[in-house]
Amino acid sequence: MQAHEIAMAAPTVRMDDPVSKAVQLMAVNRLPGLVVVDEADRPAAVLPGTQVLRMAIPESYQDDSALVHTVDEVHADLFWHGPGKLSVRDCLPDPVAKPATVAPEATLLEIATKMAKKRSPLVAVVDRDGKLTGAVTLERLLISLAVAGPSD
Repeated sequence: MQAHEIAMAAPTVRMDDPVSKAVQLMAVNRLPGLVVVDEADRPAAVLPGTQVLRMAIPESYQDDSALVHTVDEVHADLFWHGPGKLSVRDCLPDPVAKPATVAPEATLLEIATKMAKKRSPLVAVVDRDGKLTGAVTLERLLISLAVAGPSD
């Protein structure tokens, strides 16, 4: 199998989009992250959902996990309102890491290697001009590997 056979038409965001838009797209489309594109629709970054969570959780709780047990359930559910004013750019590391990309002809092994090396929940599939044509999520890759693998 090749990347173009398992890639999905993935929604994208731009650096200046609100992170709330990114979260909504991830939730509605059940995605582990999003491809961030530039003005020419070329992948500029991958925004993992886990990175958005890191930005939403106050640093004091990340530094001392015992503090999380001191917050009651009602208030603990409100932490999510914190990133409301953040942009996608705010949730990415500085400098922004080059996104994981593959050609449409990439094999499952190439996709898996790129995903593992970049520790990315998805890989952007790009054409010869570097424009986004789709994305392969970890879930789609694992399903494809299971289907392509030897049967028991």
